[in-house]
Amino acid sequence: MSKVCQLTGKRPITGNNVSHSNRKTKRRFVPNIQKKRFFLQEEGRWITMTVSTSAIRNINKLGLYAYLKKLERKGVDTGVKL
Repeated sequence: MSKVCQLTGKRPITGNNVSHSNRKTKRRFVPNIQKKRFFLQEEGRWITMTVSTSAIRNINKLGLYAYLKKLERKGVDTGVKL
């Protein structure tokens, strides 16, 4: 599964592990991506998406349809046809 959120666009970033002796080695910071099914009430259908947990929290707060409309106004391509 790709480590990219379909809604927020979060993807892995790189950084350093820093030891006690201040040695630095490369590492990856991966977002917490979950595969989740949402019910789109307005259209009466289920949608399966890979989303970050922060996007899940926003959906719980605003509602799926309102959150998708907000992203559509910002110009984000979610891959969901409304």
